[in-house]
Amino acid sequence: MGISMTPAAAAHVAKFLANRGKGLGIRLGVRTSGCSGMAYVLEFADALEPDDQVFEEHGVKVIVDAKSLLYLEGTELDYTKEGLNEGFKFRNPNVKDACGCGESFTV
Repeated sequence: MGISMTPAAAAHVAKFLANRGKGLGIRLGVRTSGCSGMAYVLEFADALEPDDQVFEEHGVKVIVDAKSLLYLEGTELDYTKEGLNEGFKFRNPNVKDACGCGESFTV
């Protein structure tokens, strides 16, 4: 299954990587946080670690460490604009519950 990206998400990441001038792709992970237990972490990836898995969609690499992949397997990363709000949206089939503010989740 892996990790997938919509064309909108890939275009957004590619634009930021181009403006930044460097980077292999984007790193997606999870950390313990929030009222539901886990939160998504997105950051630029400049190097690969030994346990990283690399998924490529629409010419953009998504890099995930093995520990995070347990919680993220099958996730689709999207980028949406709704009115004045815009940002990444995670469609994670492993989520059992999420907090009301949408910042954290439980698997």
